[in-house]
Amino acid sequence: MHIPATADVVIAGGGVMGLSTAYHLLRKHPGLRVVVLEKGPFFGCGSTSKAAGGFRHQFATEINIRLSLLSVAMMERFPEDPGAPLTLHFCGYLFLLTREEDVAEFRAQVDLQHRLGVPTEWLDGAEIRRRLPMMRLEDVIAGTFCHRDGLLSPMDLVNGYAVGARRLGGSLFTETPVTGVRTRGGRVEAVITPAGEIATPILVNAAGAWAAQIGRMVGVDLPILPYRRQYLITTPIPEIPPDFPMVIDFAQSLYFHREGEGILTGMSNRSEPPGFNEQLDPEWELIHMEAAIARMPLLEHAGVRARVVGLYEVTLDAHPILGRVPAVEGFYVVAGFSGHGVMHGPAAGLLMAEEILEGKAHTLEIAPLRWERFAQVAAPPEYNVI
Repeated sequence: MHIPATADVVIAGGGVMGLSTAYHLLRKHPGLRVVVLEKGPFFGCGSTSKAAGGFRHQFATEINIRLSLLSVAMMERFPEDPGAPLTLHFCGYLFLLTREEDVAEFRAQVDLQHRLGVPTEWLDGAEIRRRLPMMRLEDVIAGTFCHRDGLLSPMDLVNGYAVGARRLGGSLFTETPVTGVRTRGGRVEAVITPAGEIATPILVNAAGAWAAQIGRMVGVDLPILPYRRQYLITTPIPEIPPDFPMVIDFAQSLYFHREGEGILTGMSNRSEPPGFNEQLDPEWELIHMEAAIARMPLLEHAGVRARVVGLYEVTLDAHPILGRVPAVEGFYVVAGFSGHGVMHGPAAGLLMAEEILEGKAHTLEIAPLRWERFAQVAAPPEYNVI
């Protein structure tokens, strides 16, 4: 394998963030020498390929809602730009609320979502029980539903952007980790790999759960921590209707959605410390499945078709870090999406391309997402994290 000796931009990470950034850079600037370096055996093999595949507009902060509005619009145009297949299933997200404090918080969120044009519905407990007769929901007080939320294939996004970037002249490499970064005078000078060095003035850190490691190579502290998440997919359950939504038991961080003829279900372990362990936790699976069967008794008679374990890349406020890092000239970050990376990947790549080529992202104002925010007064965290 021969990697180029020089590049205009090197991107560390070949998941949805890195490839979306590469594609949008090349689309805006044909002829730009863009190199993507993925340490794994295939693009998207990190967190992207292990994502549950949901996209939603139901967030608690304006910036996350605007990222979703932009991304979903871009995903709807995916067959034309970049010109690859992408099927969106607008089955909706239905949040189940069982605590009064969440009811009050979600009412305020619905007001914000409505102001931004998101058609979220407020549902009482009786209506939710009517819509989900196959679930046990006696303790559900209320909930929210948005028909513009839904499901997609994360790897369709990755493959579409990879094909588009290559078509526009990008150089994309797998099994090529970034092992070091050479800086001089406070600016990026070269990226080091086992296959050789690439001289470049710009490095984009799109390494997801491993982004902090890349940050340390240039002396920048990125408060991004990896957390294990796991889910399973059942064998067919005929009683689940085709229009079954993504259902989220918010208080338990427990979720369900249709996957093929079965159900995909997962639950976040909030007490687990950060780490890079991607082995299945069988004890947590038992805890998860007890909660899942209590909500959906049909699961008790289903088999397990697949188990998936991956990593969330979580920041202190559950918002990503996006944009240039002033501490090192030529160093940019698009990471830390805290479980929302796939759904925000299209928008993030576009905004990064603007930031790099035009000096500042302008389609959306990304000030709330810049690295410098962590040295300032803390902004409210994203409430709707699963």
